[in-house]
Formats: sequence, structure tokens, C-alpha cells
Amino acid sequence: MKQTKGMKMRTGRTRTLIVTLTLALTMIAPMSALAEANTNKGSKLTFETTKKNTVEKVKLLTETYGNTSVQYALIDDGDIVVSGYAGKNNIKDNIPLHSNTMYGIGSTSKVVLAAAVMKLVDQGKLDIDLPVVNYITDFKMKDNRYKAITPRMLLNHSSGIMGSTFSNATLYEDNDTYAHDTLLEQLALQNLKADPGAYSVYSNDSFTLAEILVERVSGMDFTAFIHKYFTVPLEMKHTKSPQDVVDSSTMAGVYHPNNEGQLPTENYNVIATGGIYSTAEDLVKFSQIFTGEVDNILSANWVTAMEQEEYKRGMWPVEGDMTFSYGLGWDSVNLFPFSQYGIKAITKGGDTISYHSSLVVLPEYNMAAAVLSSGGSSAIDQLVANELLLSALQEKGVIKERKPEKSHGVPIKANMPQGLSQHSGIYGTGSSAVIKVDINANGELSLSGFGAAENFVQKYTYTADGSFVNKEGTEKYKFVVEKNGRTYLWSRSYLSIPGLGQIASSEYIAEKLEANELSPEVTAAWDKRNNKKYYVISEKYSSMNYFNGGSIVQLNMTKDVPDYLFNNKIIHANKAVTNLQIPTLAGRDTMEINFFQKNGVEYFTLYGSLYASEEFVKPLYTGKGSSTTIGADGHSKWFSIPDVAKGKVMTVKLPSNGAFAVYDQAGICINHTVVSGKNEVILPENGRIVFAGEAGSKFGISLQK
Repeated sequence: MKQTKGMKMRTGRTRTLIVTLTLALTMIAPMSALAEANTNKGSKLTFETTKKNTVEKVKLLTETYGNTSVQYALIDDGDIVVSGYAGKNNIKDNIPLHSNTMYGIGSTSKVVLAAAVMKLVDQGKLDIDLPVVNYITDFKMKDNRYKAITPRMLLNHSSGIMGSTFSNATLYEDNDTYAHDTLLEQLALQNLKADPGAYSVYSNDSFTLAEILVERVSGMDFTAFIHKYFTVPLEMKHTKSPQDVVDSSTMAGVYHPNNEGQLPTENYNVIATGGIYSTAEDLVKFSQIFTGEVDNILSANWVTAMEQEEYKRGMWPVEGDMTFSYGLGWDSVNLFPFSQYGIKAITKGGDTISYHSSLVVLPEYNMAAAVLSSGGSSAIDQLVANELLLSALQEKGVIKERKPEKSHGVPIKANMPQGLSQHSGIYGTGSSAVIKVDINANGELSLSGFGAAENFVQKYTYTADGSFVNKEGTEKYKFVVEKNGRTYLWSRSYLSIPGLGQIASSEYIAEKLEANELSPEVTAAWDKRNNKKYYVISEKYSSMNYFNGGSIVQLNMTKDVPDYLFNNKIIHANKAVTNLQIPTLAGRDTMEINFFQKNGVEYFTLYGSLYASEEFVKPLYTGKGSSTTIGADGHSKWFSIPDVAKGKVMTVKLPSNGAFAVYDQAGICINHTVVSGKNEVILPENGRIVFAGEAGSKFGISLQK
């Protein structure tokens, strides 16, 4: 039952009756499911059809969808019955893949963290509904509402914390814990985006804070905690974190088109948020906690608590087939397409820059599948995991035949009622984007972007159920005015991935931006920033941002939305804030951008990182020899490449704790010494160079024709 604002919990005998009936009904499906599944338990199925199907799907990933490698496993009644891998581990193909080859599992780490929190609850050391400040006394935020945040809210994404403070969190072969160690300092500078518990929207910082919570309550390092209570007792021998000793040769190879060889090992040093390394076989071993096959890890009641429909505690659109429906740590506790068969499926996926993963568990059937990959996406990995499970269920006789792919059907135009056109306007959505929404009198909805995306227009027809549907019948939209007074664009879609299946979604994808009138003085201040570039100066020399983007940011104001920076509402001359309140994913990673001036240079802070304007960038000395030294503040040094230097060979004598990166005119990294190992590079026309290192690090620079 969906719990909304103003709804009170029933008490007394009425509540007891409802709880009793609910428990009785929820027991029927699992018991019948297990009974049917167990009819095949003695048949010693070899799952040959499933193995064959999976090989075909994985081949599609490596040959068609661009994955470098894929690893997969299926567990059934405690036995790993399917396990395999495909693709290449390195370019020369002389380091073979193996079932023990480790991959970064990204945000799948979050369900391990959630289990760790519940372990402390199980031990009586923590109450998930008491405020976090009871356990982390130095946790503070600018917004006093933070005092109401509970561990439950951290795990179900409803804390209201802004998003992802990832300054120096993602490093190449560097396990520096700066991002973890400074999170409380960063949160002390932030406001909340909503009342704690108001709605669930993906929040990375919530899980890093929960990692700190585990450490404070247990008195143990998080890595040591998960080894003691999970990886060792479950014999997950190939599950590690950046804080372990990790041999890079045991990691799956990662590649990038801008680099000739294999990339260094990536370390996500916000471990519980996305930094664990594992294998497909180890992940399905972990799943046994949730299928009830191991009873010495977590008590059954706390396992069940993790699988509840936590997303219903706050604002959420009317349900449909969906991929996201949060539990505690889980992305979904009623995953499509299993929901079509009356089968409960819980899942968690994860994506780093290089690695991707998906774990899908069927608690009532003692089954789980895990798929990990180098390249690709967690969404695609999940489709393969779904296929593993659906095929196995067919072989066991649980599923008699597959359901056909779903669609809303070709739209039949209906007369649109008056008043819907009021929902036309500018909407803010995920990744700081804005879209233009137009509804004409003929019952046609048009969605379009701005700038490069302005000519990409999607059209939808008004239909009798009050929604707008595209001509293929794969997407439909409705407008919803929620109790908070905000207008949302609700999307229900079925995305078919050829050869792999369907991804279903039902979520609010955008919120109508409110009017924001600015004074001429404030408008003028922001006009000066339009199209200006800013350069990160606070990232460590080993930061992955220098190679993968994010080190150079260009602020492009949208002429049709002059009072916003992207989807961030301009508050005054030096501040813009995301005011969106969208559950699920589109409202994630909201931000507060603050500008300030110092010594003729403009700076801004974002997600804990510091950026400097073009005035900070100095022209590179074009003589044969020069040097530059990192100052006491540790900030990176940026240089432009003068015309007379283009085409010259720059050779740099590197300090022991430093690196440099070179960018072409488009801002694409053509050499990062941490990645390439090359300290010699031909300088591009109108490019940029950044030198980064510890305070006092000196770089010797020479130029040759």
C-alpha cells in the first residue's frame, strides 16, 4: 500500500488483522513457488539450454555492443550451475580471462553496504530509524533538517542529500582516501534538496555517509568489516576493495579509444558507494544471504526488511512496469520482466567509467545471476542476467512460455481536453539538462532540446487514456501535478535492445521550471560567463578526471532559459542552485554552484571541486627550457599552447608525485602521463596543458622542433 503524506498507520486490532492477512498472502506465493521449483530439484538439471543461450547473448555483447569482456554466473539452490566469460582481457590476448578475473562492480557495492548496516542492526548496535547524528556526532549540514536523517533514509535514497561529492574520489592506481575522509567537511557546507524522507532519489553521498556510519558504530575499517562478516564466511575469495593489496594483473583489462594500451586500474575510493572489486561467481555467492541458504550472516527478518518497497514511503508516480523501485540498498525490489510472471526479483547494478555490473536475485526460487563487464553498461548486463534466470526457470518448468515484448500500441488519436496546453514550458531533467515541452491544439506533444539537440524533436499523440504516445507505441507521457504543487512529466516506456530483451521504466523524468526574474545587474554578471571555460585545479595528479573529461568545463547559457544555468536556478550574481525535486534518477546529483573572485581570477566550487577561469591559464614559455612548481596550496597549473609552440615536442622531467596532461583544441585529452607513461608529446594547436602534483613538485620542461 502506498503511504502518502497525511496517511496514518492503523493501530489496535484493525492493524493486527491487516498485518496478519498481509503476511498470510505474502507467504502463499513463496511457498507455492518453492514447491514448484523443488519438483525438479532431484533431476540434476545441467542447464545446457541456458548455457547455450547465454553464450549467444554474451557473444552479442562483445561482437556487437562493444564490450571488451564479459563474465557471468548463475547460482541455483546453492550450486553455481552456469559460469563463463567472453571477450579479450588484453590487446595481445596473452592474459586469458578466468572466472577469478576481477571487475569493478560500481554501485553494486551499495547492496554490500546495506547488508553491513543491517548486520549492525542485527547485532543490536544500531537502529535504522534513529537519527544518524546519534551515531556520527560530528555530522552537520547548513540545513538544520539534516538532524532528521536516519540510516534507513541513507539506504533508500530519501535522505535529501544533494548527490555526489566525488572530489578526488576516482584515481588511477591510487587508494588515497581523501574523498571518504573529507565527506563530513563537504556535507557541512551543503543544504538539503528536500525534507528527509520526502521521496527517494539516487544519492551516492548517502552511501558514503553510511560507510562512515558502519565504521563509527563497529570501530572497524569498512573493508575489514565486509571481509569479516561477508566475504570470508561466504568464501568470496576474489572480492576486494582499493584498501586491499590488489594485483593489477588479476583485474579485467580496460581500454579507451584515446589510448593505445590498457588503462591503469581504477580506484573508486568511495568504497561502499562504488569501489568494490569482485567476480560474477562471488556475487552470486553473496546472493545466498537473500535466498535464505545461509543463516549465519543476517537474520531473516532483516533480510526481508531490505527487500521491502521502501520507495513507497515518499512521493512516487503511479506504478507501472519498472526497473527502479528502491528497497534498502536495492535498485529494484519488483523488477520487470519477472513481475509479469508473478516472480519477485530484486536487483542492483553499478557503473564506473570502465566497469559495469548487475546482480539479479530471485529470493523465492533460490536463484541469482550476476553479469560483469569491461565496457558496456549495467543496463545491458542486467538484460543478460535476466536471460540467464528466465532461461533457467524455463528449464526447471517454472515458466511454461515467455511473455511477448510489451508495447503501449500504436496510438489512436483522441480529442484532447482544454487546459492541457498549460503544461507547455521549459522542464529540467537529469544530467543538468533542460527540455522544451510544447502541446498544440491538435493534441500533439513535442519534446526538444537546446543547442546541438535543438533540431532533435520527438512527437507524441494524445490518446483516450489521457497520455501522449509515440508512433511506435514504445513511450507514453502524462503530466502530473503532485501534492507539493510541482508539475512533472511522467514517462512509461519499453526500450527494446535487439537480441537482449526489454528495459521498462515508469518514472518522473522532468519537472517544470518555475519563473525566475532576475535584475539587470544579475543578468549581466551571468552573461559575462556565457561560453567561458573553467579548469579544475583541485584534483590530484592521479585523478581519472584528467583523462576521462570533467577537468575542463564550459558554461553555456541557454538563450530560451536566461534565468537558469542549465537546470540550476540563478539565485544572485554568484550563485545557482538546482531546485528540482524529482524521485528515482532524473533528480539525482543536484548542485550548488558558488562563484568568487581572487586576484583577477574567477573561481567556482562544484561537488567539492574548485575550478578557475581562463585568466588562471598562462601561456607556456616557448624557449627551449623552463620549469613550473606546484604551490603550497597544491593547486594544479594550467598553460595554453601558443601558436609558435604547436607541433613542437615537449618533454617533461616529472617529479615522483606528479603528472601532466595535454588537451587538444576540443578539450580531448591526447596524453595523460599516469595513463600512457609517456612524458613526451607533440603539442597540438590551441591546446591546453595541466601540471598536477603534491605541493612543491617541480616539473622540468623542454621544447624541441
